[in-house]
Amino acid sequence: MKRFSWMASLLSLQVFALEDENQSRLLGYELRLNGKSTQRAFAEAKEEALRTTVRLERNGKLIALGLLVDPSGLVLTKASSCIGAREASLTNGERYALRIRKRHEPTDLALYQLIGEGDEFPAVRWSNLSNLENGSWVLSAFHELQEIRVGVASGKTRPIEREGGVMGVILGSSSKSPQGITIREVVPQAAADKAGLLSGDLITKVDGRRVKTSNHVVDLVNDKDPGDVVVLSILRKGDDRDFRITLGHRSVTFDLFNRNMQMSGPVSKRKDNFPLVFQHDLPLEREAMGGPVFDLSGKCLGINIARVDRVTVFSLPSKIVRERLEDFLSGLDAR
Repeated sequence: MKRFSWMASLLSLQVFALEDENQSRLLGYELRLNGKSTQRAFAEAKEEALRTTVRLERNGKLIALGLLVDPSGLVLTKASSCIGAREASLTNGERYALRIRKRHEPTDLALYQLIGEGDEFPAVRWSNLSNLENGSWVLSAFHELQEIRVGVASGKTRPIEREGGVMGVILGSSSKSPQGITIREVVPQAAADKAGLLSGDLITKVDGRRVKTSNHVVDLVNDKDPGDVVVLSILRKGDDRDFRITLGHRSVTFDLFNRNMQMSGPVSKRKDNFPLVFQHDLPLEREAMGGPVFDLSGKCLGINIARVDRVTVFSLPSKIVRERLEDFLSGLDAR
């Protein structure tokens, strides 16, 4: 009897789950997170976000968003994402050629110029808020520039230290083999694994420099950033081979079995080493980095600078962005 009761309860749960799934499929677009009701609720800020956000493209493909900061068509964006950008488009469908004016490595910001004869562009209104409270509403334009995404601030304003690139290997003791440094283990799906390295391989050189200790290998690799390429000379069963490895992020590489990271999708090439960021949970794609983030009144809180995972985006606060913009502009005036 107990067994029958247990099975009946399980069947009931399965029926309820199926009903819930069917209901979710029938949920109208206007009732969803990005639906019509949400878009109307944030209408004032939505209009500001869409008209001051720019799509930056390379070969017709979106690579980053940008922020209109001056009526002359100056655009701020994420430098490491927009390399090779050739064209920009606005929410009204107008398209412009563009050219790079300035770049700043410490903040990962770049200044571009839209090229248009006599055109005057909208420019953002800046927020003077210095410390965004957790739970505060924030919003950004979605990458097609036809609607917005809404979320909340979700982390303390803080600096983000440099992470450095990693191969995803565990090295053996330097004294094990006089021929090179032994790779004891390769992390599955990490950069080294994708490049073809195997457990038991011996590292003899890093970027042409001979190595004799595991610490030397680590130091040479740590000097590079995620997305950089390192060339390893490997001795495998008596054969010398060279492997080109595109370094990964430390947090992603060694959290590969973390469910959140597995579900996150593509993250920013650079997501560390920033002077100051605030954090929010806007559901934005990697290609939406470089775009502005707004408060409910339509004032710009800063620039989305790194997609870290599916629930975390880092943004440079407006204070940092405006200081950098002033330096960019003073450099242009001096020319």
